[in-house]
Amino acid sequence: MSEDRLAPLAALQGREHSHLLINEIYASIQGESTHAGRPCVFIRTTTCNLRCTYCDTAYAFTQGQAMSLDEVLDRALSFGIPLVEITGGEPLLQPLVPKLARELLSRGVEVLCETSGALDIRLLPEGVKSIVDVKTPGSGEERANFYDNLKHLRSHDQVKFVLCSRQDYEWARDFVRREGLCERTTVLFSCAFKAVEPADLARWINDDRLPVRLNLQLHKYIWPPTRRGV
Repeated sequence: MSEDRLAPLAALQGREHSHLLINEIYASIQGESTHAGRPCVFIRTTTCNLRCTYCDTAYAFTQGQAMSLDEVLDRALSFGIPLVEITGGEPLLQPLVPKLARELLSRGVEVLCETSGALDIRLLPEGVKSIVDVKTPGSGEERANFYDNLKHLRSHDQVKFVLCSRQDYEWARDFVRREGLCERTTVLFSCAFKAVEPADLARWINDDRLPVRLNLQLHKYIWPPTRRGV
Protein backbone atom coordinates (compact mmCIF):
# COMPACT_ATOMS: atom_id res chain seq x y z
CA MET A 1 0.00 0.00 0.00
CA SER A 2 1.72 3.16 -1.25
CA GLU A 3 -0.39 5.56 0.83
CA ASP A 4 -1.13 5.54 4.53
CA ARG A 5 -4.89 5.28 4.32
CA LEU A 6 -5.27 5.34 8.08
CA ALA A 7 -3.21 8.50 8.58
CA PRO A 8 -6.24 10.71 9.40
CA LEU A 9 -6.87 8.63 12.52
CA ALA A 10 -3.69 10.12 13.95
CA ALA A 11 -5.91 13.08 14.88
CA LEU A 12 -7.38 10.85 17.59
CA GLN A 13 -4.04 9.82 19.07
CA GLY A 14 -4.55 9.37 22.80
CA ARG A 15 -8.31 9.96 22.46
CA GLU A 16 -9.37 6.81 20.59
CA HIS A 17 -11.63 5.73 23.45
CA SER A 18 -13.24 9.11 24.09
CA HIS A 19 -13.58 10.64 20.61
CA LEU A 20 -14.52 9.70 17.07
CA LEU A 21 -13.34 11.23 13.81
CA ILE A 22 -16.59 12.34 12.17
CA ASN A 23 -17.09 13.55 8.62
CA GLU A 24 -20.75 14.57 8.90
CA ILE A 25 -24.00 13.91 10.78
CA TYR A 26 -27.25 14.69 9.01
CA ALA A 27 -30.88 13.63 8.57
CA SER A 28 -32.16 12.37 5.25
CA ILE A 29 -34.09 9.53 3.64
CA GLN A 30 -32.43 6.11 3.72
CA GLY A 31 -31.43 5.38 0.12
CA GLU A 32 -30.39 1.73 0.24
CA SER A 33 -31.11 -1.73 1.69
CA THR A 34 -34.54 -2.96 2.77
CA HIS A 35 -34.79 0.23 4.84
CA ALA A 36 -34.84 2.46 1.72
CA GLY A 37 -37.35 5.27 1.91
CA ARG A 38 -37.30 5.60 5.70
CA PRO A 39 -36.27 8.83 7.45
CA CYS A 40 -32.79 8.20 8.84
CA VAL A 41 -29.95 9.99 10.60
CA PHE A 42 -26.52 9.29 9.14
CA ILE A 43 -23.33 9.37 11.19
CA ARG A 44 -20.50 9.31 8.67
CA THR A 45 -17.08 8.52 10.08
CA THR A 46 -13.80 9.61 8.54
CA THR A 47 -11.15 7.28 7.05
CA CYS A 48 -11.36 4.11 4.98
CA ASN A 49 -8.82 1.36 4.41
CA LEU A 50 -10.21 0.59 0.93
CA ARG A 51 -10.31 2.49 -2.36
CA CYS A 52 -13.19 0.98 -4.35
CA THR A 53 -13.39 2.06 -7.98
CA TYR A 54 -16.98 3.27 -7.61
CA CYS A 55 -16.59 5.06 -4.26
CA ASP A 56 -18.88 8.11 -4.02
CA THR A 57 -17.70 9.34 -0.63
CA ALA A 58 -13.99 9.87 -1.19
CA TYR A 59 -14.30 13.11 0.77
CA ALA A 60 -14.67 10.91 3.87
CA PHE A 61 -11.17 9.50 3.41
CA THR A 62 -9.59 12.51 5.09
CA GLN A 63 -12.14 15.22 5.94
CA GLY A 64 -13.51 15.25 9.46
CA GLN A 65 -13.28 16.51 13.01
CA ALA A 66 -12.76 14.85 16.38
CA MET A 67 -15.99 14.74 18.36
CA SER A 68 -16.61 13.27 21.79
CA LEU A 69 -19.04 10.39 22.15
CA ASP A 70 -21.54 12.65 23.92
CA GLU A 71 -21.31 15.24 21.13
CA VAL A 72 -22.01 12.61 18.48
CA LEU A 73 -24.93 11.19 20.46
CA ASP A 74 -26.45 14.60 21.14
CA ARG A 75 -26.23 15.59 17.49
CA ALA A 76 -27.65 12.31 16.19
CA LEU A 77 -30.52 12.24 18.67
CA SER A 78 -31.36 15.93 18.17
CA PHE A 79 -33.24 15.13 14.95
CA GLY A 80 -35.80 13.00 16.77
CA ILE A 81 -35.57 10.21 14.17
CA PRO A 82 -35.51 6.66 15.59
CA LEU A 83 -33.36 5.16 12.79
CA VAL A 84 -29.63 5.86 12.71
CA GLU A 85 -27.04 4.51 10.30
CA ILE A 86 -23.34 4.52 11.15
CA THR A 87 -21.40 4.62 7.91
CA GLY A 88 -18.20 5.98 6.43
CA GLY A 89 -15.57 5.77 5.37
CA GLU A 90 -15.24 2.54 7.30
CA PRO A 91 -16.81 2.88 10.75
CA LEU A 92 -15.26 -0.28 12.19
CA LEU A 93 -11.80 1.29 12.01
CA GLN A 94 -12.68 3.47 15.00
CA PRO A 95 -12.54 1.80 18.43
CA LEU A 96 -15.41 3.85 19.85
CA VAL A 97 -17.99 2.85 17.21
CA PRO A 98 -19.22 -0.27 19.10
CA LYS A 99 -19.82 1.86 22.20
CA LEU A 100 -21.59 4.50 20.09
CA ALA A 101 -23.86 1.79 18.72
CA ARG A 102 -24.60 0.44 22.22
CA GLU A 103 -25.45 3.91 23.48
CA LEU A 104 -27.83 4.49 20.58
CA LEU A 105 -29.50 1.12 21.14
CA SER A 106 -29.91 1.88 24.84
CA ARG A 107 -31.87 4.99 23.89
CA GLY A 108 -34.35 2.97 21.86
CA VAL A 109 -32.85 3.83 18.49
CA GLU A 110 -32.76 1.31 15.63
CA VAL A 111 -29.13 1.15 14.48
CA LEU A 112 -27.77 0.19 11.07
CA CYS A 113 -24.07 -0.10 10.28
CA GLU A 114 -22.86 0.02 6.68
CA THR A 115 -19.47 -1.69 6.49
CA SER A 116 -17.12 -2.65 3.68
CA GLY A 117 -16.93 -6.28 4.78
CA ALA A 118 -13.18 -6.07 5.29
CA LEU A 119 -13.38 -6.03 9.11
CA ASP A 120 -15.00 -8.34 11.67
CA ILE A 121 -18.68 -7.47 12.23
CA ARG A 122 -18.58 -9.25 15.62
CA LEU A 123 -17.17 -5.97 16.94
CA LEU A 124 -20.71 -4.62 16.82
CA PRO A 125 -23.33 -5.16 19.55
CA GLU A 126 -25.95 -7.84 18.98
CA GLY A 127 -28.79 -5.43 18.23
CA VAL A 128 -27.06 -3.60 15.37
CA LYS A 129 -28.27 -4.42 11.86
CA SER A 130 -25.15 -4.79 9.74
CA ILE A 131 -25.20 -4.14 5.99
CA VAL A 132 -22.09 -5.97 4.86
CA ASP A 133 -20.48 -5.48 1.45
CA VAL A 134 -18.88 -8.32 -0.45
CA LYS A 135 -16.41 -6.68 -2.80
CA THR A 136 -16.57 -7.84 -6.42
CA PRO A 137 -13.61 -7.99 -8.83
CA GLY A 138 -14.79 -4.74 -10.42
CA SER A 139 -14.45 -2.91 -7.10
CA GLY A 140 -10.68 -3.36 -7.19
CA GLU A 141 -10.81 -4.53 -3.57
CA GLU A 142 -11.91 -8.17 -3.82
CA ARG A 143 -8.79 -9.26 -1.94
CA ALA A 144 -9.96 -7.30 1.12
CA ASN A 145 -13.08 -9.41 1.74
CA PHE A 146 -13.17 -10.88 5.24
CA TYR A 147 -15.19 -13.96 4.36
CA ASP A 148 -15.49 -15.11 7.97
CA ASN A 149 -18.18 -12.44 8.33
CA LEU A 150 -20.52 -14.70 6.38
CA LYS A 151 -20.37 -17.24 9.21
CA HIS A 152 -21.53 -14.65 11.73
CA LEU A 153 -24.46 -13.04 9.95
CA ARG A 154 -27.51 -12.53 12.13
CA SER A 155 -31.09 -12.83 10.89
CA HIS A 156 -31.49 -9.06 10.64
CA ASP A 157 -28.19 -8.45 8.79
CA GLN A 158 -27.95 -7.92 5.04
CA VAL A 159 -25.27 -8.59 2.44
CA LYS A 160 -24.69 -6.21 -0.47
CA PHE A 161 -22.89 -6.65 -3.79
CA VAL A 162 -22.14 -3.49 -5.81
CA LEU A 163 -21.87 -4.54 -9.45
CA CYS A 164 -19.78 -2.76 -12.06
CA SER A 165 -20.46 -5.03 -15.06
CA ARG A 166 -22.10 -8.20 -16.33
CA GLN A 167 -18.94 -10.02 -15.23
CA ASP A 168 -19.40 -8.72 -11.69
CA TYR A 169 -23.00 -9.90 -11.76
CA GLU A 170 -22.02 -13.40 -12.79
CA TRP A 171 -19.31 -13.50 -10.12
CA ALA A 172 -21.80 -12.39 -7.46
CA ARG A 173 -24.53 -14.75 -8.71
CA ASP A 174 -22.20 -17.74 -8.52
CA PHE A 175 -20.90 -16.64 -5.10
CA VAL A 176 -24.44 -16.32 -3.70
CA ARG A 177 -25.42 -19.75 -4.98
CA ARG A 178 -22.23 -21.42 -3.78
CA GLU A 179 -22.52 -19.95 -0.28
CA GLY A 180 -26.30 -20.42 -0.02
CA LEU A 181 -26.55 -16.79 1.05
CA CYS A 182 -30.19 -16.27 0.15
CA GLU A 183 -31.15 -19.10 2.50
CA ARG A 184 -29.38 -17.33 5.36
CA THR A 185 -29.87 -13.61 4.92
CA THR A 186 -31.20 -10.82 2.71
CA VAL A 187 -28.98 -10.32 -0.34
CA LEU A 188 -28.87 -6.98 -2.15
CA PHE A 189 -27.60 -6.52 -5.70
CA SER A 190 -26.77 -2.89 -6.42
CA CYS A 191 -25.72 -1.10 -9.60
CA ALA A 192 -22.51 0.87 -9.46
CA PHE A 193 -24.03 4.22 -10.41
CA LYS A 194 -24.02 4.71 -14.21
CA ALA A 195 -21.88 1.58 -14.67
CA VAL A 196 -24.77 -0.91 -14.80
CA GLU A 197 -28.27 0.07 -15.90
CA PRO A 198 -31.01 -0.90 -13.42
CA ALA A 199 -33.14 -2.38 -16.22
CA ASP A 200 -30.26 -4.66 -17.24
CA LEU A 201 -29.69 -5.82 -13.69
CA ALA A 202 -33.41 -6.45 -13.23
CA ARG A 203 -33.43 -8.60 -16.39
CA TRP A 204 -30.38 -10.60 -15.32
CA ILE A 205 -31.90 -11.31 -11.90
CA ASN A 206 -35.20 -12.40 -13.45
CA ASP A 207 -33.54 -14.51 -16.14
CA ASP A 208 -31.61 -16.42 -13.47
CA ARG A 209 -34.55 -16.59 -11.04
CA LEU A 210 -32.15 -15.33 -8.41
CA PRO A 211 -33.89 -14.63 -5.05
CA VAL A 212 -32.01 -11.38 -4.35
CA ARG A 213 -33.27 -7.82 -4.00
CA LEU A 214 -32.47 -5.17 -6.61
CA ASN A 215 -31.00 -2.31 -4.59
CA LEU A 216 -30.92 1.19 -6.10
CA GLN A 217 -29.36 4.24 -4.47
CA LEU A 218 -32.65 6.04 -4.03
CA HIS A 219 -31.05 9.29 -2.86
CA LYS A 220 -29.25 9.65 -6.20
CA TYR A 221 -32.58 9.68 -7.99
CA ILE A 222 -34.15 12.20 -5.58
CA TRP A 223 -31.23 14.63 -5.42
CA PRO A 224 -28.23 15.33 -7.68
CA PRO A 225 -25.88 12.32 -7.35
CA THR A 226 -22.97 14.39 -6.05
CA ARG A 227 -24.90 16.33 -3.41
CA ARG A 228 -23.65 15.80 0.13
CA GLY A 229 -25.70 15.65 3.30
CA VAL A 230 -28.75 14.02 1.70
